[in-house]
Amino acid sequence: MVWNKIKPSFWDKQEVVSGTSTYQHTYRRIWKLAVILTGGVSLIPLIFLSVVNYRAVQNAIESEYLFRTTRVVSNTRRAVSFFLTERKFALDFIVHDNGFKSLNNPERLSAILENLKRSFGGGFVDMGVVDASGYQEAYVGPYNLEGKDYSGQKWFRQVLESGMYISDVFLGYRKVPHLVIAVRGSSESGTAYVLRASLSIAPFEDLLSNLALAGSGDAFIINQEGILQTSTRYHGGVLQKLSLQVPEYSSKTRVFEEQGPRGRALIVGYRYIDETPFILMIVKDKRECMAPCFKVGLELIAFLLICITVILTVILGTATYMVKKIQVADEKRNASLHHVEYANKMASIGRLAASVAHEINNPLAIISEKAGLIKDLFTFKTDYVHDAKLIGLVDSVLGSVKRAGTITRRLLNFSRNLQASIEPINLKEAILEVLGFMGKESELRSIEITTEVAEDIPILETDRGKLQQIMLNLVNNAFAAVQDGGHIDIKANRKDRDHVSITITDDGCGIAEDDLGRIYEPFFSTKTGQGGTGLGLSITYGLVQEIGGSIQVESALEKGTRFTITIPIRLEKIKNERNKGVVG
Repeated sequence: MVWNKIKPSFWDKQEVVSGTSTYQHTYRRIWKLAVILTGGVSLIPLIFLSVVNYRAVQNAIESEYLFRTTRVVSNTRRAVSFFLTERKFALDFIVHDNGFKSLNNPERLSAILENLKRSFGGGFVDMGVVDASGYQEAYVGPYNLEGKDYSGQKWFRQVLESGMYISDVFLGYRKVPHLVIAVRGSSESGTAYVLRASLSIAPFEDLLSNLALAGSGDAFIINQEGILQTSTRYHGGVLQKLSLQVPEYSSKTRVFEEQGPRGRALIVGYRYIDETPFILMIVKDKRECMAPCFKVGLELIAFLLICITVILTVILGTATYMVKKIQVADEKRNASLHHVEYANKMASIGRLAASVAHEINNPLAIISEKAGLIKDLFTFKTDYVHDAKLIGLVDSVLGSVKRAGTITRRLLNFSRNLQASIEPINLKEAILEVLGFMGKESELRSIEITTEVAEDIPILETDRGKLQQIMLNLVNNAFAAVQDGGHIDIKANRKDRDHVSITITDDGCGIAEDDLGRIYEPFFSTKTGQGGTGLGLSITYGLVQEIGGSIQVESALEKGTRFTITIPIRLEKIKNERNKGVVG
């Protein structure tokens, strides 16, 4: 799995701290706490500021669009109002500038209509004069409307009362959408009449269609009953009922949000056009208006994700690095403590060995003395001098005393060598002395041990105790690795003018390739659950370094292991050369 490849080395390790009570904590827990705390402190303010910034941008863009919509509605309202007011005042001027009889003249009325079309650039369709009874006495235009009776029309009564009238858009007799502007005039006799002009809605639609409304924006005019007075892009045709609610009256331009028929949020701007039945409306899709905000949001999210990724990468890397450092420091501390404990144990063993050797030597000396005396007596007395059996028994006692003396001398030498000191050492004798401790086990397990020490190896000047501990640890490892009946080979050769190499080879179980790089780590053991502490090779590596040497290993599973130690012939010389190198 991928996790097994990227998992930190400390993930499944734990440290046991001993004292008045035993407390156990895992490096994984330390790592998680470091990541959570540093990640929280770093990411929470970043995310909070990003959200605040996005909300600020969103409000700014929304305010900008509301302002733009308000400005467009206000400007368009002024244009429409000016359009109607201009034509209304034109008709009022005609009424005051011409008498009733002049306007009843079709030629004069036609000329006036043409002048209006020429002056205002279109919009006027036809014109008629309606007397006080509602009868249209004069008419010029494309329709046959002369003689029409408007006495029952609401607009006719309203214009007689107020003097001026602007109608909704309607079909009327023409069956074409149009609106009417009518003004009241007085004849020479004082009788009221009405000058009525019909306007096409095309100029309004042209004006509204020219507005720069992005996306699905729509601009149109409705009356106060919600009937469309101009065509729209998305909300129906002329004289259809608007699907949106008619906004409440306001003397100022207003903008609000409303839910559209399809559930989409809309921005609606409107303004009532004074002295007309019209309401100007501009409708925009809020989602389209806020598209820049969404783009900014996506960019902000992308930026936030990049920042989070970088921060988490740094946090994870730093936490992993620091916890690894803690792990290494803990292991070095524990290794140092165990090293001191090991040294104290070895010192205690040395003192015990010296004490035991002295205690044993005393009776051995007495036994040797008495046995020698007995042999002398047997020699002087003719009765026993030829008794080979008795002489053999005495010689057997003396041989056993000699063998026991050899063992006690080894113990004494071992105890003396535990004290750090540089002294001349015969390498072959040192190797055989170490193997002397393993002789009994090799006999019991039928392990064959061969030694080969080159004759050209000079007397070494090094720390005997450390060299013996190195050899003893490596030989012990070899004994642990081989099966009964196995083979251990020890060779020593002169490597160069200043160094010798010692090779210890066994045909045991071997070491896995993945573990070769870790065998010198403190507490790493391939014999977990079998009594291995993981300190033997770590201590051996340190001892080799202390006497100025180096150690290499070659191994393969089920084929065996070879340790090669290279040590200087004269330790003091190597130390002096290193010190000179440091000073230089």
